[in-house]
Amino acid sequence: MRSPRAGWGRALTAAGGTGGAAGGAANGPAAGRAGAGRTGGGHTGRTGGRAAEAYALPLPGLPPAADLPRELIGDSWRRAEEQGLDREGRRPQRRVGIAELEWRRRTAGVGVLREVLRDGLIPVDESVPEHVVVVTDADGVVLWRDGERAMLKAVSRIGLAEGASWSEDSAGTNGIGTALATGRPVGVYGDEHFLRTCRRWSCAAAPLTDPRDGRLLGVVNVTGPARTMPTISLAFVTAVGRVAEGELRDRHWTAMGRLRAVAAPVLAGIGGRALAVDGHGWAAAATGMVPPERVTLPKSPAAGECVVPGLGRCALEPLPGGGWLIRVEPEGSAPAPTRVVLDLTRPASPSLAVLGGAGRWSQQVSPRHAELLYLLAVHRDGFSSTALADALFGDPGRTVTVRAELSRLRRKLGGLLAHRPYRFSDEIDVQLLLPASPADLLPGSTAPAVLAARS
Repeated sequence: MRSPRAGWGRALTAAGGTGGAAGGAANGPAAGRAGAGRTGGGHTGRTGGRAAEAYALPLPGLPPAADLPRELIGDSWRRAEEQGLDREGRRPQRRVGIAELEWRRRTAGVGVLREVLRDGLIPVDESVPEHVVVVTDADGVVLWRDGERAMLKAVSRIGLAEGASWSEDSAGTNGIGTALATGRPVGVYGDEHFLRTCRRWSCAAAPLTDPRDGRLLGVVNVTGPARTMPTISLAFVTAVGRVAEGELRDRHWTAMGRLRAVAAPVLAGIGGRALAVDGHGWAAAATGMVPPERVTLPKSPAAGECVVPGLGRCALEPLPGGGWLIRVEPEGSAPAPTRVVLDLTRPASPSLAVLGGAGRWSQQVSPRHAELLYLLAVHRDGFSSTALADALFGDPGRTVTVRAELSRLRRKLGGLLAHRPYRFSDEIDVQLLLPASPADLLPGSTAPAVLAARS
């Protein structure tokens, strides 16, 4: 395993620790903070009056965030108001009990990363010791905190304690909840917080995803007094999150090597097509076929027959030490899928489910693939590569990027997608589940077609 300290050295470089990206942000076009680039310093977007008032306030002495569109703060305020929250925090913040907290620590997937994250963040800001490092799960529940005793006591007064939920529907706009809602790194400074009790604090948070399957694992967050939080904090947490994801990736390939050794003698005795995969569908070895990089397993795989997208009807058998042996049956033996459900109701976790005569499978999809699938679901007649490039990037010339992404999707989804034009296959019934508010449609997307749909 790579040394966390060595990894953090790379993270510092990536974060611009010697005057890189974060230092440049301080001199960027939005260095005047809220209102920069807006006529008259006001806001004319979708958000309500209180939301606009909050993030249009001048906050002298607070670090600028030129790399973040502050409209996301107004959008977050609107979501908080729609959840019935008020700025005074009269609705109690959700908390979990000790037993549930321990269960979440064991199952969240971020437990193995705690030491990497702590070693990466706590020693860095020795010049600004007044900060707390927080790790949450994908629901925004605080699993661990680290920091000086006085600071831990101070943040406890605003509810930043182990077991407390900091999702947006529990605590309004804050680094943890808004990073989970948007799926992107977020800095929230002073009065940008929805709750008044948090206005003297600033935080920087970055979501942590599992590189094996894209699943959202949780958030790493740094919180400190509003006027002492360093400008570079957002770059720090983002870089440390990437180091932690790299650690997971290293462990994944080590586990794949062990699976390959176990599977080799089993595959040697099989006639026909077969492959060995780990629990996330990554192929370790194969016989009788060129293995795909990854296959989509059923949500709860079990021994027996099933349909694997791109392979057809297969038989699953567990392998010693974890993983699955997939025996591929002759082509044409699997009934075709008949229905696709694209679920965009959870902004940070878009998913695709496929139903057919042989059962159901589902998986989370990446933000880029969610954009593509959304456009194809809305426009069943399909797109040329030029039109799709224009809808995604506002640049009809980016056809090479579009073709590459569609090629990856078609390998993953088998016969669900057709081309010339790019579209869902004609025999597939497509259902699109959208968030309650159009403004919550793929909130991290900057695709022109998605931006138009939000408004």
